[in-house]
Amino acid sequence: MVFDVFGDRKKVVIAMAHIGALPGAPLYDADGGLDKLIENVLADVEKLQAGGVDAIMFGNENDRPYVFKGRPEAIAGMTAVVQAVKPALKVPFGVNYLWDPLSSVAIGAVTGAAFVREIFTGLFASDMGLWEPDCATAARLRHDLRRDDMKMLFNINAEFAHSLDQRPIELRARSAVFSSLADAILVSGPLTGQAADQSDLRKVCETVTTVPVFANTGVNINNVGDILSLASGVVIGTHFKVDGDTWKPVDGDRVSRFMDVVNGLR
Repeated sequence: MVFDVFGDRKKVVIAMAHIGALPGAPLYDADGGLDKLIENVLADVEKLQAGGVDAIMFGNENDRPYVFKGRPEAIAGMTAVVQAVKPALKVPFGVNYLWDPLSSVAIGAVTGAAFVREIFTGLFASDMGLWEPDCATAARLRHDLRRDDMKMLFNINAEFAHSLDQRPIELRARSAVFSSLADAILVSGPLTGQAADQSDLRKVCETVTTVPVFANTGVNINNVGDILSLASGVVIGTHFKVDGDTWKPVDGDRVSRFMDVVNGLR
C-alpha cells in the first residue's frame, strides 16, 4: 500500500535532503548564507536522484537546538531553499520543519510538496521540554490553503522524546488514523539514525491496514530487507551520508548500492 503520488511504485524509498542550519539557528553559516545552503542541497539531491530514490524530503535537521514553533526567518529561509531546488527535482518531494506542524504544512503547501512529515499527535517528555503538537490546527491549515491533496505523514513515536501516552504504540497509531486522519504512519527509533524497534514496527503494520506504514529512522542496507517485509516503505537519511554520518554530504555510491538491494526486493 503506497500513496497515489508514487503511482504503482512498491516499497517506496523517501530520501532525506538535509538542509544546513537555517537563518537564526546557532549553527547557521551567515557567511555562506542561503546560496551555500542551496548549493549543498542541490549536490545531495543530484546524488539521491542518480541513485534512484523514489522521493525526496527536505528537512532542517541541523537547526539544533530544535524548536516547537517555527521562527519567521527560518521558515522564510527553508521555503526559499526548497523553491530554489525545485527545478532540479525529478521525483515527488515533501518537507518537514522540525518540530512544528504548522510550519511544515505552510512550507509544504506554498512550495507544492506532495507530503509533509511531522509529530502531529501525542504528548511527550523531550529534550526540548513538554511536547504537545496541535494536529487539528495543522489539518485545518492544510484545508484552508486548499492542499487537501498534500499527504500528512504522522511520526507516531517522537525522536529525542518519551511518550507520556501509555497506550501501546499500535493503538496510538490506529487512533491517529481514526481521530486525526493520518495519511500514513511512521515508526521511529529513539534518535536520528537509530532503527525503530522491530516489534513495534510489526505491531503497527499488523494493526494499521488502511494507510501506509513506513520505517522512519535507522534504515540501512543490512536491515532494509527485514523492514520492507513489513512496511510499505522507508524514510532514510543517515545511511546515505558519507561514512554514515548524519551531518556529512550524501554518498552517491551508498545510495546506488542501497537502491540495488531495494529493487531486488520489489
